[in-house]
Amino acid sequence: MTHIKICGLKRDKDIDIVNRYKPDFAGFIIDFPKSHRSVTREEAKNLSAKVSSDIKKVGVFVNQPIENVISLLKDGTIDIAQLHGSESNDYIRQVQTETRKTVIKAFEIRSEADIEKACCSPADYLLLDQGKGGGKTFDWSLIKKKPDKPWFLAGGLSVENLDDALESVHPWAVDISSGVETNGFKDEKKIRQVIEITRNFQDGKE
Repeated sequence: MTHIKICGLKRDKDIDIVNRYKPDFAGFIIDFPKSHRSVTREEAKNLSAKVSSDIKKVGVFVNQPIENVISLLKDGTIDIAQLHGSESNDYIRQVQTETRKTVIKAFEIRSEADIEKACCSPADYLLLDQGKGGGKTFDWSLIKKKPDKPWFLAGGLSVENLDDALESVHPWAVDISSGVETNGFKDEKKIRQVIEITRNFQDGKE
C-alpha cells in the first residue's frame, strides 16, 4: 500500500481539498520564510484544526529550535515532525523521547552513500529527496537497497511521472507539493489525479 502526502498547504481552500480527497498525510511548512508555502505557527494551528481526523498532520521544519517542534507536537497542532535541515541524531531522539511522536528525516540524495547515510538515521520514517531547488527528481536508480523502515519518495513528483515512480522504486509513500500546483497554488484537479493514480496502483496495478 502506497501512502500519499500532500505538502505545503496554506489556505482554507487547500484544507477543503485534502479533506475531500483524503491523502494519508497533510503537510505544513512552518516558519521557513524562504518558502512561499511557509505558514506561521498560529496559521498552522488554525489550518490543522480543520484537517479531517483521519489525515495525519505533518509539520515541516528546517533547523528550528527544538522546543518549537516539541511544543507543536505536544499541543496537537501536528501529529508528525518532518525535519529538513541539518538536525542531528540527538535532536531526533530528543523529539521522539519527549513527545512519543513520529519523526520523519529528509535526506538529499546524490549518491548511493546518501542512501546508506539515511538508513542509519534514528528517525521513524525517512524522506528521500532531490534536495535544493525543488521541483526536480533525483536519480531513482540510486535506490538499489531500499530502507528497512517506511520511506517517502519526494522531489519533482507530478501527474506526469508518478506512475513511473511507483513502478520503479515502490516507495512506502510519495510526498508531493509543487507537482500539484498551478501558478504557485494548490490545484484541486491535480491533487485528485495524483491520489487516483496512487490509489489505483496500490489497488492492484503493481
